[in-house]
Amino acid sequence: MEYSDPFSLIGLTYDDVLLMPGKSDVIPSGVGTSTMVSRNISINIPLISSPMDTVTESRMAIAMARQGGLGILHRNLSIEQQADQVDLVKRSEAGMVSHPVTTTPYATIQEVDDLCGRYRVSGLPVIDEDGKLVGIVTNRDMRFVLEVQRTTTLVKDVMTSMPLIVGKAGIHPDEAMALLAQHRIEKLPLIDDNGKLKGLITVKDFDKSEKYPNASKDGAGRLLVGAAVGVGPDGWERAMALVETGVDILVVDTA
Repeated sequence: MEYSDPFSLIGLTYDDVLLMPGKSDVIPSGVGTSTMVSRNISINIPLISSPMDTVTESRMAIAMARQGGLGILHRNLSIEQQADQVDLVKRSEAGMVSHPVTTTPYATIQEVDDLCGRYRVSGLPVIDEDGKLVGIVTNRDMRFVLEVQRTTTLVKDVMTSMPLIVGKAGIHPDEAMALLAQHRIEKLPLIDDNGKLKGLITVKDFDKSEKYPNASKDGAGRLLVGAAVGVGPDGWERAMALVETGVDILVVDTA
């Protein structure tokens, strides 16, 4: 029986091959890289990060969506923790924050500082028990509160109280930007006719939209994010919790 010589073939590595540039009638600006992830959701580049605990949590999902891709959050978390990860992505960038993180006049500065750190924001609207806007508290207001006083100083003692520069719910983005620029403010609370808080627009969201023009976003201007679910006993409960939090895509993940 004859055997072929296993060493007679040519073995090539990546550096052994060079693709020579050539003339093309296709110009870079005319190339579209968008693709459909599902029948209803598209992304701007065909890249999705893996739902592995060493790969995708909120920071990776935010980075992927800003560049036009999509991050799938891993499921090696409790249901509450994974839902919180979805919430962090959704709140990281939005044309308008429809359900902003808020505080009350009787919260402590330490509690507000903890919330700001968790959601990576620089201030919070202050509402009363009826949901009416009564003020806003920012890093500038809290800056000179001594460390030893942060657990006893209340928001009402340092916040900027009403009347504030506000916008009406449903305001056009251009009008909102004009108000921010005119009054040199970074946050524009949105209220209804009864003074109840209905949303929040920040100048940072406009800056991010300009910096990441190809970001993958939903209809409300928030970054797209997916999450993995399993087929075990908590699969349905996990899926419903993620949907309620605002996840865009569910991926069934099995080992």
